[in-house]
Amino acid sequence: MSKLTVAVLFGGQSSEHEVSRMSATTILSNMDPEKYYIIPVGITKAGQWMIYNGPVEKISTGEWETFGTPAVLSPDASQKGILRLVGGKVKEIPIDVAFPVLHGLYGEDGTIQGLLELAKIPYVGCGVLSSAVSMDKTFTKIIAKHARIPQAAYVALQSKDRAKPQILRQIERKLGYPVFVKPANAGSSVGVSRAADRQQLEQALEVAAKEDWKILVEREIRGREVECAVLGDHTKAEASGVGEILSAGKFYDYHSKYEDENSRTVIPADLPEETVKTIRRLAVKVFESVDGCGLARVDFFVEEGTNQVIFNELNTMPGFTSISMYPKLWEERGLALPDLIDRLIELAMQEAQRMGHYHG
Repeated sequence: MSKLTVAVLFGGQSSEHEVSRMSATTILSNMDPEKYYIIPVGITKAGQWMIYNGPVEKISTGEWETFGTPAVLSPDASQKGILRLVGGKVKEIPIDVAFPVLHGLYGEDGTIQGLLELAKIPYVGCGVLSSAVSMDKTFTKIIAKHARIPQAAYVALQSKDRAKPQILRQIERKLGYPVFVKPANAGSSVGVSRAADRQQLEQALEVAAKEDWKILVEREIRGREVECAVLGDHTKAEASGVGEILSAGKFYDYHSKYEDENSRTVIPADLPEETVKTIRRLAVKVFESVDGCGLARVDFFVEEGTNQVIFNELNTMPGFTSISMYPKLWEERGLALPDLIDRLIELAMQEAQRMGHYHG
C-alpha cells in the first residue's frame, strides 16, 4: 500500500490555539512515518498559514512560528493541496487527506471543513453541518430536544440583551439558581462561569459576552461529570467505555483542565452497568442526531440522587493532549493511539468516497 500524504493542521485563530498545539504534538508523535508522508501546517493566532519543518517539541512551546514557511491551502479542487510560497515562487504540494487538529472557532465550527470540501480534500472528523451545529451549543440543545435526549433546562439569548431586566427575570423564573453561563460558541470551558445570585449572573453574562454574540444559560445539574468517546461514520458508530472527571476546581473550567495538576480522570468510571449502557447508547444517539462522522467526545452528568444520565455537550474535535479523555478512553478499549489515528484517517477516506458517490 502506497503512503498517504497527510496535512496535519494545528494552531488556529481561536481561544484554544494553545490546546490545539498540544493536541497536534501528540498526534504527530504517534503517526507512523512508514504509512504517511506527514506535512505539519500551522496557523498563527493572526491567521497566517505556514508549513512547519522543525522539531515536533517546538510546536507546543509556540517556537514553531520561527521555522515556518508561508503557505496556503488552495480551494481549487483541481490542485487538491497546499501552495508553498518561497521567494515569490509557488510550489504545489498535493495532499491525500487533512487532519484538522483545530479546536474551537475556525476549526471546529464548519469553516475549515467547508474549505476542505471546496478543495475536495478528504479530512478527518465531522462535516460542515455537523461541526457547525455541534459548535453552537444553542443548536445542539435544539437537536437534542428534538431527539428526546435528556438535558438541563436552559435559556438562550443574544449578548446585546444580557443586561435587560426581563431577560434576567426570565432566567431566574425558568432556571433559578445556581446556573452555568456559557458562550454559545467556545470550547475548553473558555468564558464559562457559575452564578449563584443576580450579581454573579450579571458578571457571568459579561464574561460570556466577550467570547460570543450568543449566550447559553443552563440550570446547574448536581452530579458526576462523565465522558464517552464515539468513533465511526454514518453507517456505523461505536461508543467507548465511560470516563469520569474529578475536577480540582468547583467545575471543570480551562484552568482545571489544562493547568491544575490535581484534576484527574478515572477510566473506567465506577458506575452501575446499566448507567454505563445508557451513557454509551445516548452518546451514539447524540452523534447520529448531529450527523456526526469520524469522532466526537460526548459529555454527560449522572445526576446526584436520581442517577439520571443528562446530556451536557459534544465536542467534534476533542483534545489529544497527554491528559485528554478521548484517546485514553479508546486506549482502555485496546485501541492504541497510533491505531486510533490510522482508523480516523481510514474513516476520512471512506467518507470522501461515499460523498463522491453522491456528488458525482
